[in-house]
Amino acid sequence: MRPSPPRGKTPIPIIIADANVMASRFVCAELEKRSEFDLVGCAATVGELLKLFERRVAKIALISATLQDGYLSGLGVLPQLRDRYADVRVVLMVAHPEPDLVVEAFRAGVRGIFACYESQFDALCKCISCVHRGQVWANTQQLNFLIDAVAQAPPVRLVNTKGVNLLSKREEEVVRQAAEGLSNHEIAQQLRLSDHTVKNHLFHIFDKLGISSRVELVLYAVSNSKRSAGLVSGDGPPALGPATNAGKECHRTERAAAGLPRMTAKP
Repeated sequence: MRPSPPRGKTPIPIIIADANVMASRFVCAELEKRSEFDLVGCAATVGELLKLFERRVAKIALISATLQDGYLSGLGVLPQLRDRYADVRVVLMVAHPEPDLVVEAFRAGVRGIFACYESQFDALCKCISCVHRGQVWANTQQLNFLIDAVAQAPPVRLVNTKGVNLLSKREEEVVRQAAEGLSNHEIAQQLRLSDHTVKNHLFHIFDKLGISSRVELVLYAVSNSKRSAGLVSGDGPPALGPATNAGKECHRTERAAAGLPRMTAKP
């Protein structure tokens, strides 16, 4: 008999997609034994995955980089999921977290990288809970892959050639909120703006600073927090404070982690 969840806590709805049907069924069976999780369903192809989302939207999606549709087909469907289901937090399951794969996964909007070959089932459960709380699940090596990719990009500009700040006060407010991990809708509520206005602000901020992603924006705000016109408040959360779980490091920026993985050109 499935145990009841703790009082006051709603089980986390989860969708799983993996090309390996046997492995997927095992994970599904184990998750169903946990009261804190609510399994929506399992998929092996992109089509099955999308049908599951049409039936019921999950809070967490565990998706293998490669599904039965072909190599990296799981990674390839992430932008589509991001557009349709922006609130879903995706954990990409990989056999070997190569640098390019990790970077592309975060660009596609994942909230965590789970290396199946080196992790136990309990670690997967902790990963799910971590990501559901708004944190980012990545070990030190994976985080370094991301930092290296950002470091290789052209440096962002704080002022123009005349030394004039490129951002308006309102744009600085939007940057501050984004760096704290708020979504576009949450920023709109905080600043009493429309969602469309916030999106336009982000578009202009990206253009002015010469960046193309939310990750770069967050790292920009953190790296300039002590020297750039108060873009990040001094008493805010730590930038990349690690929380170690079962040999893994659940790197997070508290609220900032919620916005960290967005690496698409679309604000």
